Amino acid sequence: MPEIPQAAPSPATVPSPNSWRAVAAAMFACGWGGNQFTPLLLMYRRLGGYSTLSVDAFLGAYVVGLVPGLLLAGPVSDRRGRRPVLVTGAVASAVASLVLCFGGQSAWPIYAGRLITGFAVGIAMAVGSSWVKELSAGADGGLAARRAALCQTAGFGLGAGVAGVLAQWGPWPMVTPYVAHLLLAVVIPVLLLRVPETRPPLPHGTGSVRELLTTLVNDLRVPAPARRRFRLVVLPMAPWVFGTAGLAYAVMPQLVGFRVGDWGLAYATGLTVLTLGTGVAVQPVARRLHRETGTRTGRAPVAAMAVTLAGSALCAANAVLLSPWLAAVAAAALGAGYGIAVVSGLLEIQRMAGADDLAGLTGIYYTLAYAGFLLPTVLATLSAWLSYPVMLAAVAAAALVCLGLVMTGARVTEPAAPAR
Repeated sequence: MPEIPQAAPSPATVPSPNSWRAVAAAMFACGWGGNQFTPLLLMYRRLGGYSTLSVDAFLGAYVVGLVPGLLLAGPVSDRRGRRPVLVTGAVASAVASLVLCFGGQSAWPIYAGRLITGFAVGIAMAVGSSWVKELSAGADGGLAARRAALCQTAGFGLGAGVAGVLAQWGPWPMVTPYVAHLLLAVVIPVLLLRVPETRPPLPHGTGSVRELLTTLVNDLRVPAPARRRFRLVVLPMAPWVFGTAGLAYAVMPQLVGFRVGDWGLAYATGLTVLTLGTGVAVQPVARRLHRETGTRTGRAPVAAMAVTLAGSALCAANAVLLSPWLAAVAAAALGAGYGIAVVSGLLEIQRMAGADDLAGLTGIYYTLAYAGFLLPTVLATLSAWLSYPVMLAAVAAAALVCLGLVMTGARVTEPAAPAR
């Protein structure tokens, strides 16, 4: 199928040096909405009477909404523009918090709210990451990737921290956390309307379903020269980006929560903030490792998987010891693995992708990354037959295998982005 030529942007669309900040604010707000629920898992178990499997299923509903947001939003924004798609995501994030306010009465608003939240976060990650890179004109690729990852991670961390504090000590614990995010999210669409568009809409084709599907598949296809490196580096590393987060602040608090008594919610919040705070702190390391190794960017992915392996092993040990302090050490290690992995993965994708498929491949990367967030649900389901020490030992073994694959893939020379 012949490629549709892109309309040339007008001079009015040239971004200013600070244009990326409003997009970063949207990523921050959607990240806040995405992770504000996580430290509240213990609250829903204690006050709502939901089982461990039920609250982990709430996390799963988030991923169900996330995947179409990641896979569809990127290609649509490549052809229809970044602004309308990201504005839709920002509005959806606010709507999700409004729906979640009714979760104290029934599980259905929680499932619906989490699904909408996932859809909003998927849009923010796929479209926001690409738009920040395009608006960071003149900055090196490492800085653009770090800006996107930093803003999203900061939203994840602060959202969890504020929600946990409000639920532990504030009034109406099943409502107040969501109202705080709602007040933040409603102003974001207005800010985005002032950001220059970097992907003007392309001319419409025939509009047939076949053409739409062909376009979508083309946008999600990894360029041929990069496929071997993608299979050996990105594919085994990506699920651990949020797999580490799931272990740190979904599995560990539920295993050791009985050791902290009435402080369970505050403790879960602390683990979440510790994990993501460490992730923010180490992100410059990933960028530096990529810069120092030139075209063979193997150090950062290997470092990410090595630290992840260490954190997974600590989780396996703590499934036996059940120490809140060891859980905190494991969370810090897993947070470091998360921080290095998320930046190095974005850099891998940005160097593989061309301008016309950047958002689509970013969506693929984040879809793989968020597959790891299903890990707590999988473990909770298998716990009827297997103990957590056995399951977490298997998780650590899987991390070791993935480390071996990434070390092999690190020797593959990285191709330049395809010319368009």
